[in-house]
Amino acid sequence: MHFVDEVTIRLRAGDGGKGAVAFRREKFVPKGGPSGGDGGDGGSVVLVVDEGLSTLLDFRYKSEFAAPAGESGANKDRYGHAGADVILRVPPGTQVFDATSGALIGDLRTHGERFVAAQGGKGGRGNMHFASSTDRAPRRSEPGTPAEERTIRLELKLLADVGLLGFPNVGKSSLIARISAARPKIADYPFTTLVPNLGTVGLSDERSFVVADIPGLIEGAHAGAGLGDRFLRHLERTRLLVHLLDAAADGGPEGGSARTPLRDFDTMNRELALYDADLAARPQIVVLNKIDLPEVRQRAKQLARTFAKRGVVLHAISAATGEGTPELLEAIWKALRARGPASPPEPERAGRRTRAA
Repeated sequence: MHFVDEVTIRLRAGDGGKGAVAFRREKFVPKGGPSGGDGGDGGSVVLVVDEGLSTLLDFRYKSEFAAPAGESGANKDRYGHAGADVILRVPPGTQVFDATSGALIGDLRTHGERFVAAQGGKGGRGNMHFASSTDRAPRRSEPGTPAEERTIRLELKLLADVGLLGFPNVGKSSLIARISAARPKIADYPFTTLVPNLGTVGLSDERSFVVADIPGLIEGAHAGAGLGDRFLRHLERTRLLVHLLDAAADGGPEGGSARTPLRDFDTMNRELALYDADLAARPQIVVLNKIDLPEVRQRAKQLARTFAKRGVVLHAISAATGEGTPELLEAIWKALRARGPASPPEPERAGRRTRAA
C-alpha cells in the first residue's frame, strides 16, 4: 500500500440557478399573475470521514473536483433542481488547510463527520416573490449567487493513543506485531518501515488502546534527515510515547559517535524538542528491547541503573519472544489512565462543519 499523508486539491462548488420571470397564461384568466419559480441551490463539495480509510492516496490521482450548478427556475411556479453535492471521503485525523492563507479550517476525527469545504451558491428567487399591490406583474428575478472556489491542503495525522518512537531497527514493528493484529514488514535493514502502522491492543476486561508504529528516526530528523519530519507529525496527537532502545546496536557509528542506549535516548529527545517542544514534553515509557539476546540481558541491570540516575524507569522486553510485554502493556494502560481521556477535537477555526444525520 502506498501511504500518502499530504495532498493539495482544487475545489469548485456549483453556482445557484437563476430565478425565472414567467406569467400564467390560463384559459379564462386574462391577467394571470407571475409564476416564475426559484433557481436551485448549487452543489457543495463535502468532506466526510470514513474510518475504513488510512491514507489520502485517492487524491494523488485526481486533484480537481467540481459540483454541479443548480438549475434555473421555470414557469408555473416550478423550482429548479438543486445541484448534487460532491462527497469526498477522507480518513480520520485529516486536517484541512486553506492553501492560500495556510489557516487551519477543519479538523476531522470522527467517523461520519462532515465538513463543507466549498459551499454551493444559493438559487435566485423567481418573479412570483416580487408581486405586490402596486406591481402585480413584476418582471424581475434574482440571479443565483456564485459558488465558492478554493484550493485546500489535506494533511493526515494519525489518531493513536500511543506512539512507538526510536531509531531504525530497534524493534518497533516487531513490538506492534507482537501486541496487536497489525502486520508491518519486518526485516534486518535500516528503514524497513516506510509507512506508519496502526494496531489496536486488547487487554483483559475489554480494555484497549491504539498504537502507532512510526518509521525510524535518526539524528537530524527534525530537519529532514533520513525519513525526516514527514512522519514526526503522526506523533503529535498521541497521548503517550513508548521509546524503544536497542543495546545490541551499541558500538556502531551514528552521526560521528558510537551509539549507546543512553545516547540514542538523548538524541531522539533532542530531535523531538527541535521539532515540537510540546511533543518532547509528552510522557514517555522507555523500553530496552531484545533481552532475548544474551549480551543484552547481561547489560540490562547496569543500563537500568544508568537510566534510574536520570529518573527514568527502564522496562526490559523481547518483542521477538514476548518476554516482558504483558507487564509493559499494563504500564502503558496505567500511564494512559493517568493522562485522562483523549483531548476533544479542537474548536473549529473557520469553514463549516456538520454532523451526519
